[in-house]
Amino acid sequence: MANAINWFEIPVSNIERASDFYGKVLDGELHKQEVMGMEMAFLPMGGQDGVGGALCKSEMHKPSEEGAVIYLNGGEDLSNPLGRVENAGGKVVMPKTKISDEIGYMAFFTDTEGNKVAFHSPR
Repeated sequence: MANAINWFEIPVSNIERASDFYGKVLDGELHKQEVMGMEMAFLPMGGQDGVGGALCKSEMHKPSEEGAVIYLNGGEDLSNPLGRVENAGGKVVMPKTKISDEIGYMAFFTDTEGNKVAFHSPR
């Protein structure tokens, strides 16, 4: 098994607002599509070997600050996407914090839908 996770879904209540937020923060366009009765917006990913994910609006998807935390790839330095969070409508709830020299850095934010999400980067 290459990764413990092979797909993730971030629950949203407003697909347009959430797509706008994540598009700005991740500096990329999200492709929207209806799949099996769910409204989805696919997060940008760099190639076929990476773990993919999407924003999802359905009766099964409820935004929350509690529960599992998804760490998004913050690139070489998570300061870049984290710096776009508040202008896009989210809130930084834990600033860039060093984990260790070997592991790198992390930061937490809440998105426009009320989800707690994190970034990770080596610097």
